[in-house]
Amino acid sequence: MNIFKKINLVLLIYTLLLSACINGQNKMTNMNFKHTNDLINESSPYLLQHAHNPVNWHAWNKETLELAKKENKPIIVSIGYSSCHWCHVMEHQSFENEEVAKLMNDNFICIKVDREEHPDVDQIYMNAVQLITGSGGWPLNCFALPDGRPFYGGTYFNKKQWTSVLTQIADLYKNKHGEAIKYAQSIEEGIKKTEQIIKIESENNFRKIDLKVILNNWETQLDFSEGGPNRAPKFPLPNNYKFLMAYAHIENDENIDTQVQLTLDKMANGGIYDQLGGGFARYSTDKLWKVPHFEKMLYDNAQLVSLYSDAYKLYKNKDYKRIVVETLDFIKREMTNNDGIFYSALDADSEGEEGKFYVWKESEIDSLLQEDADIFKDFYQVNKNGYWENDNYILMRSPIPDSISKKHSISLSDLYNTIDTCKAILMQAREQRTRPGLDDKSLLSWNAMMIEAYCDAYSSINDNKYLLSATNAMDFIIANMEKEDGTYWHTYKNGHSKINAYLDDYALLIQSLIRLYEVGGGNKYLYKANDLSKIVLKKFYNNNSGMFYYTSSDDEILVSRKTEFFDNVIPSSNSIIANNLYNLYLYFDNEEYYNISQQMLKNVKDKFSNYGSSMSNWGILMMRFVYPSKEIVVNGEDAINILHKLQKGYYPNVIWAADTTQNSEINLLKDRYVVGETLIYVCEGQHCKLPTNDVQTAINLIKN
Repeated sequence: MNIFKKINLVLLIYTLLLSACINGQNKMTNMNFKHTNDLINESSPYLLQHAHNPVNWHAWNKETLELAKKENKPIIVSIGYSSCHWCHVMEHQSFENEEVAKLMNDNFICIKVDREEHPDVDQIYMNAVQLITGSGGWPLNCFALPDGRPFYGGTYFNKKQWTSVLTQIADLYKNKHGEAIKYAQSIEEGIKKTEQIIKIESENNFRKIDLKVILNNWETQLDFSEGGPNRAPKFPLPNNYKFLMAYAHIENDENIDTQVQLTLDKMANGGIYDQLGGGFARYSTDKLWKVPHFEKMLYDNAQLVSLYSDAYKLYKNKDYKRIVVETLDFIKREMTNNDGIFYSALDADSEGEEGKFYVWKESEIDSLLQEDADIFKDFYQVNKNGYWENDNYILMRSPIPDSISKKHSISLSDLYNTIDTCKAILMQAREQRTRPGLDDKSLLSWNAMMIEAYCDAYSSINDNKYLLSATNAMDFIIANMEKEDGTYWHTYKNGHSKINAYLDDYALLIQSLIRLYEVGGGNKYLYKANDLSKIVLKKFYNNNSGMFYYTSSDDEILVSRKTEFFDNVIPSSNSIIANNLYNLYLYFDNEEYYNISQQMLKNVKDKFSNYGSSMSNWGILMMRFVYPSKEIVVNGEDAINILHKLQKGYYPNVIWAADTTQNSEINLLKDRYVVGETLIYVCEGQHCKLPTNDVQTAINLIKN
């Protein structure tokens, strides 16, 4: 692509998911605007942030693409999200500038995309930019032909660079049109080749060594001093630790087990965790889990609640329980709408400064806490350890509370009581600050993860309010995001659902429905999971590869129909579906589910050695095939109560079935009911041991 060498730009490419920009709706309140574009009609906070740019932005839709064809103009596809700091910087530098806007409006059809609303669009253009530049990130700015095929792109451009690119790309399209088409054809071929899956026809030969292969290179990339990966930035990646915790437990691997606990402790005590208000920030910029990008994402917190819930079951560490309780308190307080479903994100910035809402000056703490200030400052490392910048401190919990109680000559219980009082005072003061912007749309996939998190917390802590939150949210989603034909919408806001659901929406919804059933929510949720799996098979399955497309057969294909299978900050949609199908096979004895799940695992197994941390959810599925997988069935009038007692333990390779009646359609429950008794069946490979009505006896059978 010689023309791009001539452009001679120095691209400032940043890593994924950089920190937050100011919420657009807050920015637009009580102001008069010189410009208003089509984005004013959108509901996405990110799109609304750009509704008063002088750029003539359009939303992504069929009409906009038709307009590009009609006017024979190339397209600018500019993609970001509401908590993207550098998206906001580029907006201020370029998209709010009238001269730059004129250059864009005169020569291009300009499309703004919220990547969280349209992950399908983001996949295509991110793939293109990675092929062109070797890297990617947001903001993502891609130039495409009127039919949507990309031919050049990058991430963040400063004003000078952006103006230069606009001029040269406009000239290329007008005067060297054939070259633009060749570049588009080349990139199109590259996109179609990426993430291709070949259907493996070999027999099932899953072995324990295959799991060890996942860890071979991965272990060398772990930080055995500070936890997490041995690099910065550090992302929590909860699914990684869900796999590692399960593997270490089953294999009695003390080295991995130590690393898991170290990571959990370091994250819980670090600045990545909001020590006052609960909840985790997106990631840490350093190796110490100290300085976060301060935005809070729903999907991170959902997965971390699930992880710490499991960890509390296994390790009985009361701090893990505290993390679960505090994080769910934060979710209830700041991320839940009046309907009981969940918002998407909180920005990092407030009043134009990153982290301002969360950090403290020592003088503020002294003034607010008076005689308790010294204890609080020791407990939360308001010293050289917690110092950040500009006289601000990031609160980090001390790992040695015993020494603090001795230093201040108070008991541990009095220390914790004092800290609780201090936290309440500072929280009250923090509430008076300007709050970070809120992305108030509700995404089906992320809501499903939060529902599962509430189920996991309920299973671990046995607080009924968590089950109530899960069932309320699920019932609302079914009532308001399900279409008449049983398919679903992707996003909901202010009484309106829109955009066809993607594979991850269905995958995570099915997973949460299964989990809600497992903790005693009711049979209807498992039946719904089974019904949705049939829809997914009909609309997403690719028989040629044995995998699932990311988009439904109801949707138009843009450049290529992608298949997502690498696990990332969220497990891949294909790995989730594969796990779901395996579980549903056990519940309903559906051999088709088993065969597809097995085939999917065979298709990706050869990638285990090179991409360990990106295959963790596949590793969880592999454990189901390699190790004895158990089904625990409880049937009788007291089934739900007994189920909760059994689930207090950590059993990673188990599924649960319970019913108080004798008429279940679930295969595992058929012919199990005995009048006047509640019996526990411990089954393996669809063969059950003699039933028992004693909880401890059942626990011993599960463990052995």
